[in-house]
Amino acid sequence: MSHFMLICFPNIQSWQHWLSIPLALLLLSAIVANILILAVIQRELHLHVPMYYFIALLALLDLVMCLSTIPKILGILWFNWKVIDLHACFLQMYIMNSFLASQSATFLVMAFDRYTAICNPLHYTSIISSSFVSKAFAFILLRNLLLSLAHPVLAARLPYCSRNIVENCVCGVVSVTSLACGDSTINKLYQLATGFILLGIDFICISLSYCMIFRVVMKLQAEGAAAKAFSTCTPHFILISFFYTVLLVLIFTNTMGNKIPPDVPILINVFHFVVPSAMNPIVYGLRSKDIKQGIMKMIGKGNTHLNEKDNATN
Repeated sequence: MSHFMLICFPNIQSWQHWLSIPLALLLLSAIVANILILAVIQRELHLHVPMYYFIALLALLDLVMCLSTIPKILGILWFNWKVIDLHACFLQMYIMNSFLASQSATFLVMAFDRYTAICNPLHYTSIISSSFVSKAFAFILLRNLLLSLAHPVLAARLPYCSRNIVENCVCGVVSVTSLACGDSTINKLYQLATGFILLGIDFICISLSYCMIFRVVMKLQAEGAAAKAFSTCTPHFILISFFYTVLLVLIFTNTMGNKIPPDVPILINVFHFVVPSAMNPIVYGLRSKDIKQGIMKMIGKGNTHLNEKDNATN
């Protein structure tokens, strides 16, 4: 077997092309917003601090995540490009698993950053240093890239005899390995183990950090101190809540089996690749005064440059 067929939405193929409209708009929004965030952080020297480095990493991960999945899905919905080469399928599987876990790890490091800033502010600069940022980046990338490597390796070792119809829009581990004519128990066990190690432990640590943050914030006596502390955590808390809520809903719908239409978890899975990618920079852009000012400055410089060119032409 040299290829798989991605059927995408098996029960709603007659009108699935309509889903491409919001999907394409979300993809465009994610690309523009994340590139804008990266450009602002790169241009503004006062944003070259740990918190904004983590935001930049999250924007980069969001870009890779949506670009590795959504263009292929749009190709299926628009042009019926359902065929995907085996090697491309396993590569997509690896990118999805590793970068999803990297997003989770980034949220974990950002939660530690907020915890240190609020619960231990006097030692913030000594703890969250440039050395910490380098180690955090290495932790985020190496842990997830290495542990996720076994997913496509184990899947590629399975024998695929006659079935090649993947009832999904992407090459998910379960969707692909269920087609194998060999035993895929090891694949399923490894997915459960890495899911808990990479996502479950991250979620537990993030929850504990926010419990400690809220406990400290509620004890603040200075006027406006609690509101200021909450405002610094709000964007991060919103994104974390959305990220893990969708993951939990996706896990729940997959475990329901035949009790819900099979297209529902597929739809949730598809939008989970692009909605957070479009939402993350918007939340940070609206909530962060520095990023907002940087965006306005870039837009202002662009308008000034255009006006100068028009005047020169006239």
